[in-house]
Amino acid sequence: MRTRIYVIVMLITAAFAACHKEVASLFRGFEKPANFNTPAYKLENNPVTEAGFVLGRKLFYEPRLSRNNTISCGSCHIQSSAFTQHGHDVSHGIDDRLGSRNSPPIMNLAWSPLLMWDGGVFDLDLQPIVPITNHVEMDETVENVISKLQQHPDYPGMFRQAFGSPEITTARLLKALSQFMVMCISSNSKYDSVVRGQGTVFTSDEQAGYEIFKTKCSACHAEPLFTDNSFRNNGLSIANNNDEGRYTVTLNAADRYRFKVPSLRNLAYTAPYMHDGRFYTLDAVFDHYSRQVKNTPNLDALLQRNGVLGITLTTAERVQLLAFLQTLNDRQFITDPRFSEQ
Repeated sequence: MRTRIYVIVMLITAAFAACHKEVASLFRGFEKPANFNTPAYKLENNPVTEAGFVLGRKLFYEPRLSRNNTISCGSCHIQSSAFTQHGHDVSHGIDDRLGSRNSPPIMNLAWSPLLMWDGGVFDLDLQPIVPITNHVEMDETVENVISKLQQHPDYPGMFRQAFGSPEITTARLLKALSQFMVMCISSNSKYDSVVRGQGTVFTSDEQAGYEIFKTKCSACHAEPLFTDNSFRNNGLSIANNNDEGRYTVTLNAADRYRFKVPSLRNLAYTAPYMHDGRFYTLDAVFDHYSRQVKNTPNLDALLQRNGVLGITLTTAERVQLLAFLQTLNDRQFITDPRFSEQ
């Protein structure tokens, strides 16, 4: 009987060890996709380690970052929605307070020199301070966050593993979060497989849509990130809250109503669209660009050519363009166990 129990225990232990080894083997460090350029983030100043990444992931899903311990980064950036807050036009924060902008996706941030819709943050290591201290997001102070983490049974040991000592500082907190976020790379869509020559090819509609994209969209949504990280006024009507975009950061009149060009990756998961989430479908987005562009201050020159506002799209072109945009969806990214709440 004892021998039988011993054997069962050993089998369970072996299975657990194998499972743990399998999960651990998922971590491969930061790997630049073959078709991507050099990252903007200075990885040499914060090398990604497994311990740092695991700590950053735990912090990303940690509600203690908020005043009443109810809101985490993952509350507004949900993996299954490519780390957006699916279904909400503007973000919902602490006490269900409403923000003024749509939660942007967290993907490929290592290649983003300026962050947020208005570019108000120039370093990923500083970005989490904004939601933590924002009145409608987490409404907390960094000092209180550190105090709560110091009292938690897990965090001192995790900080020791990641940084060599159990001391929890603002810099270490932010660097750990960055190690998680720079690892959130979306680069395994059908498009990526095609351009990397991995044996996949576009359908005729997808190829036709790709040609339309290169002619009519790529000036702003540059490959391979499908954003040029610029700030542009795309002709949206001015909302009731008169959000002036990048102007609120630079106070340069030329930046009024300019917002960051979003990536077109993972559009199947990131609705609603635009900085304020006003469009719930891609058809509505196409309608905007083809016949609803407004001549607001600082309207981008690409949307006002020869006295015509917007981008001309025939019915057939819309179908083909949509077919191509679907090739930018990366299901592997939104289901990757490395990025899920553990």
